[in-house]
Amino acid sequence: MAKEFGLNDIVEMKKPHPCGTNSWKIIRMGADIRIKCEGCAHSVMLPRNEFAKKMKKVTVKADTE
Repeated sequence: MAKEFGLNDIVEMKKPHPCGTNSWKIIRMGADIRIKCEGCAHSVMLPRNEFAKKMKKVTVKADTE
């Protein structure tokens, strides 16, 4: 089953960031996905398939308008 996520969603990854936070915001979507750590604001770009594999769940769904 494919995981569903969207721009500005807050997601939890399988492994926490070294700063101790495991909350990431999706800030760019395309073939690659850029996520930003909610704790230290460090950003990481991952290929979509790698992101889907490493993501655990969506914790906060962004408002859709």
